[in-house]
Amino acid sequence: MLSNFISPGDRVELTAVDRKLDGGDKNDNSKYYETKIVDIISEDSIEVQMPLEQTKLILLPVDAEFNMIVYTNAGLYQCFVRVIDRYKSNNIYVLVLELTSNLRKYQRREYYRFSCALEMCSRNLVEEEVNAVANKSPLYLQPNLPIKRSVIVDISGGGLRFMSNQKYEPGSMLYISYNLLIGGERKKYELIGKVLVVKELENRPGTFEHRVQYINMERGAREEIIRFIFEEERKNLKR
Repeated sequence: MLSNFISPGDRVELTAVDRKLDGGDKNDNSKYYETKIVDIISEDSIEVQMPLEQTKLILLPVDAEFNMIVYTNAGLYQCFVRVIDRYKSNNIYVLVLELTSNLRKYQRREYYRFSCALEMCSRNLVEEEVNAVANKSPLYLQPNLPIKRSVIVDISGGGLRFMSNQKYEPGSMLYISYNLLIGGERKKYELIGKVLVVKELENRPGTFEHRVQYINMERGAREEIIRFIFEEERKNLKR
């Protein structure tokens, strides 16, 4: 039951999945709202207090979607939610949030990994590119270098896991390119990743699994990837 994990009074942090909120800064990729749980209505809906900024109520719009983190005595929990109602109850302004994904244990430094099958291109960075990444200098990718095709098997806001016939060494820096369908539009992502772990599959000799962490990634791109994961997970739940 939901009440086994979260309780009235628990602190809540809401981060917008779609930044286009009423009265908000559409270019603000770091906006989040702090509030607390008022009541647990059912197994998939809760009441939270309307967020405040200083003494001003923030009227989050109905149908807005958020990533929710709940701070409990047993640790942090995370899920995605949608605002389905807002009203005043017992002199408290509240939002009704519908859970649109399962509540899961959450660690602040981890990102939810979404299983998928996406085409990807990659190559090792050349020395000049590696130096630019290390110095956090503007990165100018060398054009027309050979790339290898592979398949992403899970993706998150922090990195990805992919399969390839090409073996990259742990610690190596990669140029990574793939497309995501977000909000009905296809967008190309060109990112830099560091190889953390490599292993050859026992049942498929010559095929290598790589775990990669994004490096110097813009927050806007990270938020878009998280939005893609949210949209795909919601589609799966509807199925």
